[in-house]
Amino acid sequence: MPRKNQKAPQTNELDVAEFFTAIDLIEEERGIPKGYMMEKITLALVSAYKKDHPEAGDNVVVDADREKGTVRMYLKKDVVETVDNPATEISLEEAQSKLPQAMLGDVISFEIKTRDFGRIAAQTARQVIIQGMREAERGMIFDEFSSKEHEILTGLVTRIDPRTGGASLRITSGSEFTEAYLAPGEQVKGESYVEGMRIRVYVVEVRRSTRGPQVLISRTHPGLVKRLFELEVPEIYDGTVEVKSIAREAGSRTKLAVWSADPNVDPIGACVGPKGQRVNNIVEELKGEKVDIIKWSEDPGEYVQAALAPAEVVSVTMFDEKNCRVVVPDDQLSLAIGKEGQNARLAAKLTGFKIDIKPASAPEEDFADTDMADEDEDLIEE
Repeated sequence: MPRKNQKAPQTNELDVAEFFTAIDLIEEERGIPKGYMMEKITLALVSAYKKDHPEAGDNVVVDADREKGTVRMYLKKDVVETVDNPATEISLEEAQSKLPQAMLGDVISFEIKTRDFGRIAAQTARQVIIQGMREAERGMIFDEFSSKEHEILTGLVTRIDPRTGGASLRITSGSEFTEAYLAPGEQVKGESYVEGMRIRVYVVEVRRSTRGPQVLISRTHPGLVKRLFELEVPEIYDGTVEVKSIAREAGSRTKLAVWSADPNVDPIGACVGPKGQRVNNIVEELKGEKVDIIKWSEDPGEYVQAALAPAEVVSVTMFDEKNCRVVVPDDQLSLAIGKEGQNARLAAKLTGFKIDIKPASAPEEDFADTDMADEDEDLIEE
């Protein structure tokens, strides 16, 4: 009597039905298109066969027919008078014995019926499905996060490096997530992070790497301030108010130049908000960093004067497209320069000018003797 409950013998043959079902499930569960997986598997099958039969060259093709439920491999041969490479050529006589209507120059496809094809196909399909899933998922993650370049994302701190202080973050966008590293140089001085903490970061760049997409993030980038204003100020988001320039020393102070083409809109007032609520929300997100909002002007003199706020300015003399001299009241000199030169330095970064600041009491002849190319303690460069 035959034994009952016998197990089916294990085989390396490609189960075509299982093969197509697996691809369907991958698309359904992972969102990876069937066409993408089929292309990868087809290329891998051809590559696997050519590895054992290098003489076949580019004459190997795979035909996967879902409707018929078949996966077949063929070797194409050219019909020639004299055969130089039996792997890719066939004589006219032999070709006509298999296909009577064959003629010189025809290409005939022969199905590869070797016993090993099923084994090769099964093993290759499994490997490629696994590898293809990884590559596709990495590609999907890259596409998702590359669309978020120069945007703000929220990350969950998963680890703090005790040696460097660098923070590893799990950042999410849509249904995708990835790991990113907030380097010490991209952290705001004075901020501290702990595991489980959620922080906002600016996506500087997204790069491809062998281990998947590499997302470069920052808390110090001026773009973070710009995006925070876009989120907080509807007039900036819809384009009514435009951010013309930003100069930032993260953790300490930022200068923001804004402008509006609509004469009925006060760009500074829109950014400050009712009772200062909008700018206060941004300052809170920046952990107390001071934010100076100034009005951009087409007139370079007016622009430089505004950029040096809160200091008062007596006059601005423009020398060329890069250099200018500013005269301020004597009692405003230290305010114009700022602590350790910060106010003048940020004004220079904001406007793009080298700014030579002089007190009103300085003799005019001293002005004439000043060489703008010399490094003077009052010359603040960008």
